[in-house]
Amino acid sequence: MRVSFVVRALALLGPVSAAFAQTPTAAPAASLAPLTVDKIMRDPAQWIGTAPSNIYWGEDGKRIYFSWNPDKNRRDSLYAVAPSGGTPRKISFRDQLNLPPSTGVYDQKFARKVYEKEGDIYLLDLKTNKARRVTNTAERESDAAFALQGQLVSYTRGGNLFTWNPANGETVQRTDFRKGNNPTKGSPTDQSEKYLKAQQLALFEVIKQRDKDQQDRQRVQKALNKLRPKAIYLGLKTVRNLQLSPDGRFVTYSLVQEPGSEKVAIVPNFVTASGFTEDLSTRTKVGAPQTAMELGIYDIGRDTTFVLGYRDLKGLDEQPAYRKEYQLKAKAPTAADSTKTAKNAPQKAEKPATELRRVAPFGPFWSDNGERAFLVMRSADNKDRWIVALDPNTQKITLLDRQRDEAWINGPGIGYGAGNVGWLPDNKRVWFQSEESGYSHLYTVDVTNQQRKALTSGKFEIQKAELSKDKKTWYLSANKTHPGEQHFYRMPVSGGQMTQITTLPGAHEVTVSPDEKTLAVRYSYSNKPWELFVMDNKPGAKMRQLTNSLTSEFKSYAWRDPEVITIKARDGADVYARLYRPANAVAQGPAVIFVHGAGYLQNAHKWWSQYSREYMFHNLLADQGYTVLDIDYRGSSGYGRDVRTGIYRFMGGKDLTDHVDGAKLLTEKYGVSPQRIGIYGGSYGGFITLMAMFTEPDVFKAGAALRSVTDWAHYNHGYTDNILNEPYNDSIAYARSSPIYHAEGLKGALLMCHGMVDTNVHFQDIVRLTQRLIELKKENWELAVYPVEDHGFVEPSSWTDEYKRILKLFNTNLKSTPSGATGTSTGGN
Repeated sequence: MRVSFVVRALALLGPVSAAFAQTPTAAPAASLAPLTVDKIMRDPAQWIGTAPSNIYWGEDGKRIYFSWNPDKNRRDSLYAVAPSGGTPRKISFRDQLNLPPSTGVYDQKFARKVYEKEGDIYLLDLKTNKARRVTNTAERESDAAFALQGQLVSYTRGGNLFTWNPANGETVQRTDFRKGNNPTKGSPTDQSEKYLKAQQLALFEVIKQRDKDQQDRQRVQKALNKLRPKAIYLGLKTVRNLQLSPDGRFVTYSLVQEPGSEKVAIVPNFVTASGFTEDLSTRTKVGAPQTAMELGIYDIGRDTTFVLGYRDLKGLDEQPAYRKEYQLKAKAPTAADSTKTAKNAPQKAEKPATELRRVAPFGPFWSDNGERAFLVMRSADNKDRWIVALDPNTQKITLLDRQRDEAWINGPGIGYGAGNVGWLPDNKRVWFQSEESGYSHLYTVDVTNQQRKALTSGKFEIQKAELSKDKKTWYLSANKTHPGEQHFYRMPVSGGQMTQITTLPGAHEVTVSPDEKTLAVRYSYSNKPWELFVMDNKPGAKMRQLTNSLTSEFKSYAWRDPEVITIKARDGADVYARLYRPANAVAQGPAVIFVHGAGYLQNAHKWWSQYSREYMFHNLLADQGYTVLDIDYRGSSGYGRDVRTGIYRFMGGKDLTDHVDGAKLLTEKYGVSPQRIGIYGGSYGGFITLMAMFTEPDVFKAGAALRSVTDWAHYNHGYTDNILNEPYNDSIAYARSSPIYHAEGLKGALLMCHGMVDTNVHFQDIVRLTQRLIELKKENWELAVYPVEDHGFVEPSSWTDEYKRILKLFNTNLKSTPSGATGTSTGGN
């Protein structure tokens, strides 16, 4: 996760002292200035700053490059600093033009790098640091790579594959993909047409001679065409991911079929430069047809093409377990039929008919010696991932690994695509990450005998994994010591002991130098924003600070180091949370629970929060006597598969009861009044806030729901389909998970805030809920709209207005409400 923050450029410093990492405290020391909403919601670049980000090493290892903004400009600039220290230097635009980008592809010996820059391809010799320009065209080239074991450079232009030979400068077009269908060719096929043509040739000598000339030209052209790539007609499909096999015999490519002109949601933009309302075309909604992919293989030697088949893939006909709740032949319940509870679903299940699921292939990934390849294949419902060996000569696939999850496949190093995969140096074993054990770990499988091995194990996650240049060592990032810490490790390539390199509590984002002797580390702690450090690549080496970004004004307040605690949930699970406590807590005092957004995100950790404004607001609340609890509820990242998928088919289930259990802990252990607990959050946090106010009204007396999802049937497909399936196939899941169906339960004071040009959670969402509240004759709610804001607010004035409303909501209904009373006012600004 990346966080833009922090400011003021000063040159720096020596080893980090032990004082940098603080122990948890209940309250800050005396601060020079009290916190106010106006202060903490200002532009962070102006009063806090911008943390270093996008860190990478120069190819020679003499400079570390990063984005930074110590001058408080509108945008970050590129800076460089020597690993030995000194003052970071801004890189001029002219100098940037001569720098290779941080991205690119290295050859097997790490002697050369090929990359795209400004739409052209370059080849960099890392020994001489000289770049050769491969292309110089008005048309964009991309997807630069090495081909034929490094003998050629490959790239794509206009949807076709080209290669360039560094030895002689020769460019060869390897494919000839064309839009549309193959035009009609050859002689007529209709019998009447054949008769007429034969008659013309018999009657007219000149026609006969011209026809012979045309046939001669076609024979010559056919002979010439053997030297050119085969014309491959795509119809309505497009191609991506073109690759030349290491032996040069095959071109593989992804055939992509777009769903067509589906209806998309329109977001009106009312406040524009033109003075007219301008419509923004955004996205489809969950359940809309999705892009389909296949793997195409062009056999150059046989001058023919194939589309890979996968009908025999193990489990391809296995249907999701949730469908057993429905009668396949009966009419599926509509959303209106199932708005109350899941008991409206048909009780008798019938065996579903055999149906092969769609599959998306990723790859192929070739071994270093070019002799073997594998694919990663994902089912369209994202409940299966297969790793298969591929023989392009026979178009045969062999199963190496299958991961099945009745919820959905994801997790660190896995994601929604190919994930983190590759070959070990023996060219026989494939490595990958899997959540088979319940946590994302490293595995290998031997393609010759399908034997699998776990390289890491335990109740922690491998969050990043890469091999050293010599492929003898793993470099790993993991939360092995604590779910709220991220450390850097090394491990032998075949597994064994993980040796911890970094030591300070917090998070370490590590970039290894080209010679692998030094580490650039982006480090932060709970109350210390991100800074750039450098250290030797040795266990326990001291980190030396290279940037100093904090302003005196920001440092004038003693920011709390929140306690990271665990809550024992009702089902026995340990739920992690951040706790902010007032310096002088009073018995039966007020409390606020914060709900982070995104669902799959971690915030109860020991590094600088992505929710920096909220973190500062929680310090302000604690200063005013509130106890604040920030929970990594079910569905959060960092805790393994069971937590990640704990919300499957019921958002607002365990994720909400975790907050109810948190409220109970506040009353039983921390002296909070059960009548003075509020809740707030944005996006997914806004959704949970609505569900809390509607379905647990006796627990939460006031809530602020920001940019909230109110009906999951109106959200996007990529996120929602994984968790709730399609609305027309699993309407029960949508009905119990969508706040709009539970609005009649509102009792406490509700504030809703939403940007009117939100292209993620559309403003239509909150408008529909507003109408529902009007029809239900609810009175204790308020809607604040922000005409120029998208999903993530940008303008400090909007942040300030929003959080003044939130603070007044809580002060009115929690802080000044007598014990036992129920607040009803949402307050104003």
